[in-house]
Amino acid sequence: QVQLQESGPGLVNSSQTLSLTCTVSGDSITISSWYWNWLRQPPGKGLQWMGAIAYTGGAYYDPDLKSRTTISRDTSKNQFTLHLSSVTPEDTAVYYCARSFGLRRSSERSDYNWGQGTQVTVSS
Repeated sequence: QVQLQESGPGLVNSSQTLSLTCTVSGDSITISSWYWNWLRQPPGKGLQWMGAIAYTGGAYYDPDLKSRTTISRDTSKNQFTLHLSSVTPEDTAVYYCARSFGLRRSSERSDYNWGQGTQVTVSS
């Protein structure tokens, strides 16, 4: 059974880059046709899909976040990482890593296997 665990700082200053890592166990991030996603949920708002990295290493992003987002991976550690640059307090959210079969680009919980999530607060 796959398990995903987010790690990274809980507090980031405005204008800096937020970096979070997801460590995967029970599955390899290189196996077809799984995609490895980042989503977030700001306080009082719904889930937002941010982007994904495919089993091939190709990356896909939400158009509204594409200019600030990079998703990379380390296959030797079975990890993938989110970098979100130039953060503002509006980027405060619970951030989740999640697995999907195929590229979903959705915010439907049932489309994913989830990590537990990690709170990130951006200070002004």
